Amino acid sequence: MNKIQYKNLVLVIAIILIAGTSFTLGVYASTKKIISLPSASASVTAASKDNTDLDLFFSVWNTLKDKSIHYSEVKDSDRIYGAIQGMTASLGDPYTTFMTPKESKDFNESISGSFDGIGAELGKKDGILTIVAPLKGSPSEKSGIISGDKIVSINGKSASDISIEEAVSQIRGKKGTIVKLTIYRSGEKDVREIEIMRDTIVIPTTKTEIVDGVFVIHIYNFGEHVVNEFEKAVNEFKKSGTNYMVLDLRGNPGGYLEAAVDIASDFVPKGKTIVSEDLVKEGNKQVHTSYGYNPFNMTPKVVVLVDEGSASASEILAGALHDHGIAKIVGVKTFGKGSVQELLPMKGGTSLKVTIARWLTPAGITIDKNGIAPDIEVKREVDEKNPKKDNQLEKAISVVKGN
Repeated sequence: MNKIQYKNLVLVIAIILIAGTSFTLGVYASTKKIISLPSASASVTAASKDNTDLDLFFSVWNTLKDKSIHYSEVKDSDRIYGAIQGMTASLGDPYTTFMTPKESKDFNESISGSFDGIGAELGKKDGILTIVAPLKGSPSEKSGIISGDKIVSINGKSASDISIEEAVSQIRGKKGTIVKLTIYRSGEKDVREIEIMRDTIVIPTTKTEIVDGVFVIHIYNFGEHVVNEFEKAVNEFKKSGTNYMVLDLRGNPGGYLEAAVDIASDFVPKGKTIVSEDLVKEGNKQVHTSYGYNPFNMTPKVVVLVDEGSASASEILAGALHDHGIAKIVGVKTFGKGSVQELLPMKGGTSLKVTIARWLTPAGITIDKNGIAPDIEVKREVDEKNPKKDNQLEKAISVVKGN
């Protein structure tokens, strides 16, 4: 298979962050677009369409300088950063955010895939900080954190009005230190207090196994190594002697757009749509089509397994295989992260993430906020006598075998 090379950082999972780091699976990043902030003097007289100019901003700035007893406690740069963060927050989009130099530095360092933290993807659902999914084998998973948990407070401080970046900054920390999360779990009366010891997190990619005659490929993220790992899994599958395949995308927050397109190209005929970007501001769509690799000796029977922790790139792959009639979807409705963020480097080591588009499945269905609904809904059931029992996977296996 002639696999494509990743020339630019193109990530698609929501702004779902690995909690405890500013690793963001879910930005559309470009190294080519660099813009600078306008100078204050040039902006003072710039009027907007509703006749609001920046006189009010500088009037408040100067009044605070003259009267506030706390003015000297904060640097001018922090005041500017706070004002810009307020401006991005006014859009009501949790995925359009401004990052300070420290947040930008943490972000750039952590996309290497190894970091100290708790290992859980963090997003916003209905404006509330939400655990999208704990990483496999991570401290968060071992502590009992599950997809859908709502974060009420972090180390005793309310998390109700903070951004994802702020939450990540509070949760991250050195290996061996403790972070305390107060979470609310749907269906429970009281909140839970969960203490998690931070550790070095290495993001897993794939795992394969044969269960009851079915080849199962667990894909944990769409990082830079997943295409090669998936190619190895396909080769294993061809040697396995079975024609049944389950793609397990549960708890997969996404990753590179190109990786999702690449993997989908193993199944979707060449030239067929895998996903479209609805570029609202530009008034057009950018269509990503299949490369048509078709590596299989014979077309496999496929089921895609998803849950509320499946997001962005996972939703793109699931939607493509479903809309082209290649696979049935089993599990529960996915997270619903279907918007595209562009990462723009700004002055002084800061950066700006801006939502520029929405993802559409081949059938034209908007992923954002809607998610991907399963053909067969199966909620996860925990068997206390046999905690390793996986009723969702059992159902997926039954469905792919035609039972």
